[in-house]
Amino acid sequence: MNAEIIAVGTELLLGQIANTNGQHISSRLANHGVNVYKHTVVGDNKKRIQQAIIEARKHHDLIIFTGGLGPTEDDLTREALSELIQVPLIYDEAALEHVEQFFTSRGRTVSEANKKQALTFEGAHVFHNHAGLACGSALEHEGVLYCLLPGPPREMRTMVERELEPYLATMNTSGNFFESRVLRFYGIGESSLEAKLQDLISAQTNPTIAPLAGEDEVTLRLTVTETNTARAKALLDATEQEIYARVGKYLYGFDNDSLYSKALEELACTKSTIATAESITGGGLASSLTSIKGASQVVVGGFVTYSNDAKVSQLGVRQATIDTYGAVSEQCAKEMAEGVRDRCGSTMGIALTGVAGPDELEGLPVGTLFIGVADGNETAVFKRVLSGTRETIRRRAAKEACHVLLLQKKKGD
Repeated sequence: MNAEIIAVGTELLLGQIANTNGQHISSRLANHGVNVYKHTVVGDNKKRIQQAIIEARKHHDLIIFTGGLGPTEDDLTREALSELIQVPLIYDEAALEHVEQFFTSRGRTVSEANKKQALTFEGAHVFHNHAGLACGSALEHEGVLYCLLPGPPREMRTMVERELEPYLATMNTSGNFFESRVLRFYGIGESSLEAKLQDLISAQTNPTIAPLAGEDEVTLRLTVTETNTARAKALLDATEQEIYARVGKYLYGFDNDSLYSKALEELACTKSTIATAESITGGGLASSLTSIKGASQVVVGGFVTYSNDAKVSQLGVRQATIDTYGAVSEQCAKEMAEGVRDRCGSTMGIALTGVAGPDELEGLPVGTLFIGVADGNETAVFKRVLSGTRETIRRRAAKEACHVLLLQKKKGD
């Protein structure tokens, strides 16, 4: 089946909330061999909803709605579809009882507006709402399957898992499913990565290879269509190996990995602990690392030493070092890393000092970065020159620090 997802709600168009429902539904449909070709967002207006339906059914045999099933006057999804395809709305007895019990248990009378949440289409399959009141529906009409889901994310996700997916599974007689694997790269741009893999991308059939530019990194999504799990894995593995042979040195992780999670994972594998000394990033590295579950087993602590005096008094950087070489220097990064390691009692110390902008500092251009890594045996310092806005440079500096840790691990292996 080829699907379009239509999210209904003026609040989406106004930017008051993000359309996370569409993203979630798309991710779940892949398990059932459904190709999602289009996402549409439309406001709470009957004629506009109907126009969206007219356009969608020209190209797709599955249309999934999310939103517009509530009790208020601007919840119009059911009514718009009913009027357009000329299938009447009726009360589902089980759904109506569910609504009535909810209000009765709270000592309240059910209004006609609230009863509206039990409406479905004549002849439709009804989706029970396990997390709210408005029921969902599935109705096949003139070769198009219409599925209606509630808008509140918790209700929608629960209905997708407990009602929509089992329903779609019964319709997937071919047994086809999609399986994807995301490969994550850092240190190479999207155009450079594509150039090195152009012949593979051009010849793609199954799996497909889709390059995606992310924030400061690049990903490749491999997607295979199969009926057998073992064959799907074998096809993905073979394609991944071809890619790794060409650009493996830039590959750092898969799927939901991040540079921060991978850095923590590698440190944990060697039973290492780390402490951070930050100037340019202002605590951004420590914040990103400690936002990850399990970070307390690896991250001991850290210092934000933004001023030169703080570098001297808190980390033990020598004043002579700053006077001679500057605070943004290889020598200062080295002493910061060693100082934070000693003071926190960690096995490793990592330090970042640089120029975020908007102006030059100590005669060095904006984007200059020094990263010091001390492990007790030696201290290595890495220089990078980053581009972008002040915010971008600070964000990328923290990621560069994690990348350095991963490179050091690869070097050790």
